[in-house]
Amino acid sequence: MNTARMHGKIEGATGRCDVPGCTGVGEYKAPIQPANFDGPGEWRMLCLDHVRQHNSKYNYFEGMSPDEISEAQGPLAGWQRPSRRFAHAADPMPAWSDFSDPLDAIAASFRRADRGPPQRFTPNEKRALGTLGLADDADLHSVRKRYSQLVRRFHPDRNGGDRSHEKKLGQVIDAWQTLKAARAFAD
Repeated sequence: MNTARMHGKIEGATGRCDVPGCTGVGEYKAPIQPANFDGPGEWRMLCLDHVRQHNSKYNYFEGMSPDEISEAQGPLAGWQRPSRRFAHAADPMPAWSDFSDPLDAIAASFRRADRGPPQRFTPNEKRALGTLGLADDADLHSVRKRYSQLVRRFHPDRNGGDRSHEKKLGQVIDAWQTLKAARAFAD
């Protein structure tokens, strides 16, 4: 028999098999408690015949209900672990709707290096930020907070029925509709 194919064999082991009365060389590690895989555990050295006997007694499904066995044998067994979210690309591709010619959209990704860092907001979104009186570094929370402040200021119900600010209120609402859908806040 080719001993190079015998997995788990400890080369150069000279001690005797740990089974009482056995005179074979203990060349294979076998856990004393097969169900205890927490940490390195305790091992005993067995000869080939006794390690085969030890392994034949091992039953992974011992103590499981039929439903648990069926679930463990299913194709999704072991895939229930949570996974990390992928990070967003540092330089997102432009939207196809921003271009009239598809080849221009492809070329835009190459021109981006010439233009410097990518812009966080589109020109329309920058106008909306200006309407709210915010800078380009605003986050969604500050946009929402400023929107609430301006709606309270310009709404006729808060001004004793004064409708002179209705146009400004409409601009604030339009700015909010534009910004809440901005790609910069898509995360």
